[in-house]
Amino acid sequence: MCEAISLAILLLVLGSPCSASLFSWKTENKIKTAVHLSPKIEIGPGAVSNKNYYDIDFPRGHVALKGFTAEVVDEAGNSVPLHETYLHHWALIRYRQSKSKLATHASYDPHRVLHVSDSIFESGVVRNSGICQGNVLGQYYGIGSETRGTNTDIPDPFGLEIGNPEEGYEEKWMLNIHAIDTRGVEDKLGCTECRCDLYNVTVNEFGKPLPPDYIGGLNCCYHETQCRLKKGFQGPKRSLYLRYTVKWIDWDEYVVPVKIYIIDVTDTLKISDTSSITSSDHDCRVEYEVDPCNRDTKKGNDCLDVKRTSLPFPKGGYVVYGVAHQHSAGIGATLYGQDGRVICTSMAKYGTGDEAGNEAGYIVGMTTCYPKPGSVKIIDGEKVTLESNYSSSSRSHTGVMGLFYLLVAEQLPHQHYFTHSSSFFRNINNVIN
Repeated sequence: MCEAISLAILLLVLGSPCSASLFSWKTENKIKTAVHLSPKIEIGPGAVSNKNYYDIDFPRGHVALKGFTAEVVDEAGNSVPLHETYLHHWALIRYRQSKSKLATHASYDPHRVLHVSDSIFESGVVRNSGICQGNVLGQYYGIGSETRGTNTDIPDPFGLEIGNPEEGYEEKWMLNIHAIDTRGVEDKLGCTECRCDLYNVTVNEFGKPLPPDYIGGLNCCYHETQCRLKKGFQGPKRSLYLRYTVKWIDWDEYVVPVKIYIIDVTDTLKISDTSSITSSDHDCRVEYEVDPCNRDTKKGNDCLDVKRTSLPFPKGGYVVYGVAHQHSAGIGATLYGQDGRVICTSMAKYGTGDEAGNEAGYIVGMTTCYPKPGSVKIIDGEKVTLESNYSSSSRSHTGVMGLFYLLVAEQLPHQHYFTHSSSFFRNINNVIN
């Protein structure tokens, strides 16, 4: 009888206009925030730092992430502009470590997080929900120059569930920070695009020769490489940090879980059918090259480089958040559904000045999508198309990226509450009162 009354009250509450605000109120009042600094990054003019930092300061316990932002600062805590130190990317990786094994890891590991091969990741990585192969693009968060001007907050009542590892394991977090000091270099854009000739590099970080047609990208700006400086330029080394801000709430039945999906425009799905077993393998290359166009001003060509890929979405749900990641010359990206509908469009925002956060010529932010819950749905296995647009009017661009981050909830709030109704009934009076 009591349960029937509780169900009637629940239906009344969820059907009322104030239901969303009631549940938002519960979570909004529990949001916690912490600001931390990464280990020191020592870097000189033209130099590259690309390190992995293990077991960073991070919220402990069973919680829901609500946001993660970061920026490069100096020893005094001042924001460092992109035209001095270019933040190529940072990425946040979740991993588990066995309590029974005393594992030690140096603060620096030469393997990039984008193609990680360290033993800790072979056994303990907790990657996002996909969709690239193996450990490629397995991060929870990760953007670059646009970090100061891009919103990463997860709206109520949604959250990313963390801190609930398997018995016998501890959960830890790692930051990969890829920074390029462009003070005094000959070609700032060329250095940030990792052009091999500017770095005088012919082999990758593992000593293997680069293909003859590889003219720029991550394989040419690995840790401790040096971009060419202007003749006679001298400048001091400096100590920098990645200052990162984490937002979270304690996990409870009112939080609706979301999953992270990262789509890469370079991904080509390989379908194989051997021995009566059909399988598919993703092939995310992470970066690509934009060729210069032959501009014909009489015909009014826009010199727009458009790259597309179409892929089946593994597990459907409701889109809660979407944002693209691009490099300089990026215009924006759009994710389309199988029927051609727009799931999310994310546009690049460029700076107009010299100050940090508004640097002219650099992407200083990406627009984000926060659709009304339930208004944008992807079904299981739906073929989605990602389109990434770059300007190619003036020169070629190397090492560019076209990634798209999606947060997807498999249930809407009212569905989630019904699923967890037994505990919800016990607390319904607290919600109303």
